[in-house]
Amino acid sequence: MIDLHYWPTPNGKKVTIILEESELPYRIVPCNIGRGDQFSEAFLSISPNNRMPALVDQDPADGGAPVSVFESGAMMMYIAEKAGRFYPQSVRERYEVNQWVMWQMANQGPKTGECGHFRRLGDSQGDQSYAVRRFTDEVNRMYGVLNNRLYDRRYIAGDEYTIADMICYPWTVNWEAQGQDIDEFPYFKRWLLELGERPGVQRGMAAGADLSEDFSKLPPEELERRRALLYNQRARPAPPGGLT
Repeated sequence: MIDLHYWPTPNGKKVTIILEESELPYRIVPCNIGRGDQFSEAFLSISPNNRMPALVDQDPADGGAPVSVFESGAMMMYIAEKAGRFYPQSVRERYEVNQWVMWQMANQGPKTGECGHFRRLGDSQGDQSYAVRRFTDEVNRMYGVLNNRLYDRRYIAGDEYTIADMICYPWTVNWEAQGQDIDEFPYFKRWLLELGERPGVQRGMAAGADLSEDFSKLPPEELERRRALLYNQRARPAPPGGLT
């Protein structure tokens, strides 16, 4: 059994998609990021970057103690290896997948996240027009990268559906709120619609839907508390007495 410390965000949904597609047994352990669960000592012991998702495999392949993994890309590689699916074994094919997993983690996810942040922020913290334009344009460039990639291949890494597709998909379904026109990217659009029809993708995207919160019903003081908790974080002090 895999314990998945999870909240229904795009980063979390990457992992529920691979778990559903692989048909591996898993259990969702809610990690309410608005409440601050990701800062608990128990969670930090498996995810030192205080970000969800993270997993604990209670039944690892070597039969030893439970294995914990953080960072969604590493988690997807781990799950795909455990399942023996969606992650090619040959060097050439595997690194075709690996480079797109890295692209998503280093480019698509962070830039799309910043785009959403500044578009939601509006002008409550001053003029954000440069940041909105900067990240909306960068996200447009990301869609162009995917569109050109999918021009002559069915899936991102080639002819086979892999974790490269699963890791990118959750960050693209909200294209309209990202200020994009999907019809500008016909090859990407074909891929997006095809993946959206997969039952495993649908189940992965729906996982934990009951955990979602309606922010419009939160009082202003709670919204402010959450902004203070989540935004502009700085380094956590290390405990005293360590190696120097």
